[in-house]
Amino acid sequence: MVVDDASAEFHDFFERHHAELARLAHLLTGEADAADDLAADAMVALWHRWDRVRRADHPVAYARGVVANLAKERIRSAVRERRRVLLFWSQRSDRVDDPDVAAVVDVRAALARLPFRKRACVVLRHAMDLSERETATALGISVGTVKSQTSKGMAELQRLLGARAGELAGRRS
Repeated sequence: MVVDDASAEFHDFFERHHAELARLAHLLTGEADAADDLAADAMVALWHRWDRVRRADHPVAYARGVVANLAKERIRSAVRERRRVLLFWSQRSDRVDDPDVAAVVDVRAALARLPFRKRACVVLRHAMDLSERETATALGISVGTVKSQTSKGMAELQRLLGARAGELAGRRS
């Protein structure tokens, strides 16, 4: 089998960044099972555009953007599916008005409650330890938007986790 320079470069890129992209997908979607699939789908998309990607100033940022877009589409699809399911069940006469409430809300559950852009900014900045500029590049937004969305996202996480932590502490005493 003959391996050309582009194939070797892509293979090296894959080896160095697949795990990071899968971790990003997991944090953005909250779905461990989907993370590898999203990272693999992103790599396929990158391979199809490899000539353009390899000449980019920041190929990893481009890859993160692809993962973020795929994650966003997966979340949107899941939301549409949930709406269809809710519509189906709302038409049934034996509907239950009191939903089950989880006893413990962890960081992933709180992240899942954030709008996608806030979640993406928080995850890229704090979990992936990217700079504001790297985050902006990955998401295709301005640095100012990264700053405001990260700040608002962190405040919302603190509110969500702080309120729940207070409830749990009150139950223990």
